[in-house]
Amino acid sequence: MRAFVTGGHGFVGPHLLAHLVDSGDEVIAPEQHDVDLDDPEALTAAVLDAQPEAIYHLAALAHVGESWADPARTFDVNAVGTLRLLEAARQVDPKPRVLLIGSSEVYGPVTPDDVPITEDHPLNPVTPYAVSKVAAEFLGVQYNAGFDVPVIRARSFNHIGPGQSGRFVVNDIASRIIEAMKAGAANAPIRVGNLSARRDYTDVRDVVRAYRMLIDRGTRGEAYNVCSGADVSVEDLAHRLLELAGADLKLEVDPALMRPVDVPVLVGDNTRIRAATGWAPNYALDDTLRDVLAAIS
Repeated sequence: MRAFVTGGHGFVGPHLLAHLVDSGDEVIAPEQHDVDLDDPEALTAAVLDAQPEAIYHLAALAHVGESWADPARTFDVNAVGTLRLLEAARQVDPKPRVLLIGSSEVYGPVTPDDVPITEDHPLNPVTPYAVSKVAAEFLGVQYNAGFDVPVIRARSFNHIGPGQSGRFVVNDIASRIIEAMKAGAANAPIRVGNLSARRDYTDVRDVVRAYRMLIDRGTRGEAYNVCSGADVSVEDLAHRLLELAGADLKLEVDPALMRPVDVPVLVGDNTRIRAATGWAPNYALDDTLRDVLAAIS
């Protein structure tokens, strides 16, 4: 199919572009043609020129912690940017299927009794990033119902893998371990944030497979968790990385790396996406962590 991908230059984008090409799709990424996604006229022109059958909307400010520093910019990029894209999509005839990439952060704080979280769980955003993603989702709901744009919503839990920015926890810890080993700093502590936070991690290469399968087989108007269905603490991740790297280093909690509000546990139920598409993760967590360390080394 002919696919239009926003955010093709980020962490997930290159993995998705490669997967789409390998699947035989014709791929158009507007950033490759100097299209400014903040410019609604340029974006609409690019979408109309592409005449896509599918749109993958990856473009976003994706760092939850950094959203606290500039909530307005986060909302503009993530919510208003989605509005611009949907407005462009509704001008295409026939209308393309649009996959909006959301986040598990929209669920907000949950209790042990709430997990694993299904798509029917109430939304309770507590970060500027999560608020922007809820707004983007509901724009998709409205355009699907009111303007007949076939929108599918992916609620992605934490995804990790080679090429991710060091601003995210797994690659941050992995980078600190590799730097300490290269410097020969055997006694240097590895600075970390909240060790007790538990998250549901999926390899980015499994995530992009899920996205294409949702475009192909997902039901319009529906939301789908993209997740492994298992949770791991940051402390466990850090110790796994140390063991895989062969490093005997200590962890040290740094208050500067703590967030103003942090969700204690997020683990999703992936029953709906499995039933709709047949998708399941292929990568084991340790294999992903090895690839992360190898990419940094």
